[in-house]
Amino acid sequence: MASARDLFIRISDAFWSESIWLPPNTTWKIYEDRAGGINYAQFNDIYYSLLTAIVILCIRITFERLIFRPLGQALGISDRPRVKLEKNEVLEKAFRINRRPSPSTIQALSKRTDLSTKAVESWFNRRQAAVKPTTLARFTESSWKCTFYTFSFFFGVWALWDKPWTWDSMHCFIDYPHHSVSSEIWWYYNIELGFYISLIISQFFDVKYSDFWQMFIHHVVTVLLLCFSWACNLHRIGTLVLIIHDFADIPLEGTKITRYMKTPRLANVVFSVFLICWIYSRLGLLPTRVIAYSTYYALSILPMFPAYYIFNGLLCTLQVLHIVWTWLILKIAHNAIFVDGVKDLRESDDEDDD
Repeated sequence: MASARDLFIRISDAFWSESIWLPPNTTWKIYEDRAGGINYAQFNDIYYSLLTAIVILCIRITFERLIFRPLGQALGISDRPRVKLEKNEVLEKAFRINRRPSPSTIQALSKRTDLSTKAVESWFNRRQAAVKPTTLARFTESSWKCTFYTFSFFFGVWALWDKPWTWDSMHCFIDYPHHSVSSEIWWYYNIELGFYISLIISQFFDVKYSDFWQMFIHHVVTVLLLCFSWACNLHRIGTLVLIIHDFADIPLEGTKITRYMKTPRLANVVFSVFLICWIYSRLGLLPTRVIAYSTYYALSILPMFPAYYIFNGLLCTLQVLHIVWTWLILKIAHNAIFVDGVKDLRESDDEDDD
């Protein structure tokens, strides 16, 4: 009878089979580091990103508390929910059990409190509003994300400026899998992967939006995409995905910041910049400079293997999410032009419009 250790070894060997992760007639030995500082992507490097995620979370907490929160307060951004609520122990206890009671529960609470059903519903609505994140909390979150995206984008520009695949995507696949990893690319991947891991963790504590699960899927797919591309030494195409994403995320968070500052004209201007950046990067560059090359042009020089299909599947999943969000963004643009300015439609319907 095989021991647990032997079983684990067999499962590990099957999972890391060269026939799954590497092109035909290729072994893991090609990724061994060479003399002269020639290094290749090692899957164990991904573990460093877990530590990086913790460091990023600590930096975020520090920045939010010492910089962005005081800045928001100096700008007069509200830190209090605009809700007046009467104390009611019966309703409070019911709220802790279920924040969205059924009509029958409301009827029962109405009898217990000698309040009308309308008054009970109103109390629950106002109680919901009281626990919503304040405008200042949203401002600090967006300020942190905008700061990180700005840093990572310009770090990516610096790291990729002299790389041939930045200007010709075919170089992502020419001479593959013999692609060494420079120190700046290693750090770029490590920091970005750490950041997206931190987003998966912090999303459960951050401001909740109506597309919570779409965003969660996006973060998980991005982490898987980075891990797969690193394990398969497809980091070149991965770096293009990262810098294209960061490009539009900067004005996205900038739009939120200016809205929370209650500067509608500036918010409309920044949103216009974001709209251009989003369409250019997510609907232009990503499909034409990344997905088209990875799924079509690369076939002429690169033999297919199972992990590569998974990698392309993750890329296409990201693009589907981008198309869904584009519809939402165009809806925001319509409201900005024909209704009452920019509003973040990702907010839950029951949130106030801080």
